[in-house]
Amino acid sequence: MNYGFVRVAAAIPSVRVANCEYNAEHISQLIAKAEEAQAEVVCFPELSITAYTCQDLFASQQLLDKAEIALIHIVEATRSLNVTAIVGMPVSCDGMLLNCAVVVSGGKIVGAVPKNYLPCYREFYEMRWFASAIKLPPITVMLAGQTVTIDRRQIFETPSFKFGIELCEDLWAPEPPSTQLALGGAEVIFNLSASNDLVGKEDYLNSLLAQQSARLHCGYVYSGCGYGESTQDLVFGGKAMIYENGHLLAEAKRFSLDEQLIFTEIDVERLRSERRTNTTFSASVAKAQRPMANVQCSILNGQWSMVNGQLTRPINPHPFVPEGKDLDERCQEIFNIQVHGLAKRIDHVKCDTLVLGVSGGLDSTLALLVSVKACDLLGRPRQSVVGITMPGFGTTTRTYTNATNLMKQLGITIREISIAEACEQHFRDLGYDPAARDITYENAQARERTQILMDAANQMNGLVVGTGDLSELALGWATYNGDHMSMYGVNASVPKTLVRHLVVWTARHMVDDACRAVLEDIAATPISPELLPADEQDNITQRTEDLVGPYELHDFFLYYTLRHGFAPRKTEFLARTAFAGKYDDDTIRHWLRTFLRRFFQQQFKRSCMPDGPKVGSCSLSPRGDWRMPSDADPAQWIEELNDQTTKRPND
Repeated sequence: MNYGFVRVAAAIPSVRVANCEYNAEHISQLIAKAEEAQAEVVCFPELSITAYTCQDLFASQQLLDKAEIALIHIVEATRSLNVTAIVGMPVSCDGMLLNCAVVVSGGKIVGAVPKNYLPCYREFYEMRWFASAIKLPPITVMLAGQTVTIDRRQIFETPSFKFGIELCEDLWAPEPPSTQLALGGAEVIFNLSASNDLVGKEDYLNSLLAQQSARLHCGYVYSGCGYGESTQDLVFGGKAMIYENGHLLAEAKRFSLDEQLIFTEIDVERLRSERRTNTTFSASVAKAQRPMANVQCSILNGQWSMVNGQLTRPINPHPFVPEGKDLDERCQEIFNIQVHGLAKRIDHVKCDTLVLGVSGGLDSTLALLVSVKACDLLGRPRQSVVGITMPGFGTTTRTYTNATNLMKQLGITIREISIAEACEQHFRDLGYDPAARDITYENAQARERTQILMDAANQMNGLVVGTGDLSELALGWATYNGDHMSMYGVNASVPKTLVRHLVVWTARHMVDDACRAVLEDIAATPISPELLPADEQDNITQRTEDLVGPYELHDFFLYYTLRHGFAPRKTEFLARTAFAGKYDDDTIRHWLRTFLRRFFQQQFKRSCMPDGPKVGSCSLSPRGDWRMPSDADPAQWIEELNDQTTKRPND
């Protein structure tokens, strides 16, 4: 099974300028290593057979003949290998010399792609030797004893994916050939390059690769010349990178004296999902000038499969939470989106107060912080934020104390309204025995709290600020017409795994020491609705993650189900990879079944959820991102997960 992944490689061979025999030997060795690594396609630098820096030697018939002989040896070396190789060489035809990428697979030359844009400025003067292919129609030549089509618009097809090729400067052009190739169906672009190293150039190149792969929703494999090229005037430090949809997956070490081979997996299924979802891409495909028919690569043994079921690329177990310095930037941006969304709603409805229940938990804490900052932004007094703590049967001293201390530190208006007596009266009215402590016992408390908030808002011309987060909405972990309801839900698209980071970020950057201590203790408190009584030591007995499962797993499932539409088997595989050593396979499968069942069954709650700002790539708003029938059948999703013998297309 490959779950939609394809393994690709970029190689930087050792070269000797104008020594084609030496170069072919090292290219062949790296092709064999790529096959051992189970790469499906391996890409080499521009003019790798001759070296890029041959200059006027490109006019030598001796060099051209030796290059063709070297290609014959490379072709023969691939005859029994299960890998496609893309090598660079000069090709002479019809009075022209073309700078070409030659595709070799299974002992055959599948095709050749000529370079479109020839740099002839500053240190470059390729037009001195080569002809541009911008207006060149497809031509057929004899190359290394085989009939080969040279065409700049070819798309090559393996059993797993389609790819296109451009060469070096083509990427830097205002209209890169890869754009039309991607619109014609190419899912991965290979670039054979010879870009010299200059101060600041690498950052610019990386931005080009990231942007082009993101714009085209494609994989992008780049291989540049390295050690061994002439340093008469320029230095080629050896750059190789593999990108996927704007993200760097693998890169070579620059300025290495050793030849290198990097490889990783590109998730082609994810790229296809992105393209189908993005209507702008689809519209561009419809009006694009289509490339010629696909060219088949004759890989012997079919598609790549994972060695021992393992990926070489990392899978982030917390896809909603960036790593390193990006986390602070992400938290700041999300918090600002929440604040500005709420500020606009306040300004529009002309309310006098913001009303919210403050429990001492993560979600209500984040909503309170957003509310305070929205008032600061609008120049309103913080006293216009009314925090209501509503102790119930399960409220512990820890959460109650944190709630009241936080409100005091933030300087808002505090109200305390116990729900115990009202709920007891309600139970008597219903003829309900509270000793049962079932769903009625729990939901009555949630609805009583919501009633208090709504009526208090009416009393004070207020707006009820919702606290529920994206993860709770996905699981339906909210009481219908209880905490499910508000007048504006500021956390509606913030997943639980990110809520904690936002609270901690706020503690570090936006409050004083006293308030920071409270926020840090809230972040360390177990997640709980506190609807069941505490134990004898006043500890929380009702832990949400014991009931519905670890939120980090559910957020992982949510991301790949919602953002990419992956089937359960693939989501399960990714989770096993991401959480290896933390959760066993049975645990992951159990909670994935729970997620799927709840995600389908609880859609009716999302169909009527309140307004709230979208902050990231995933949202469950029925007005914006997610439109799902409330009675969709989850049977096929769960059956696929249960049936371990089931194979999907491309498995």
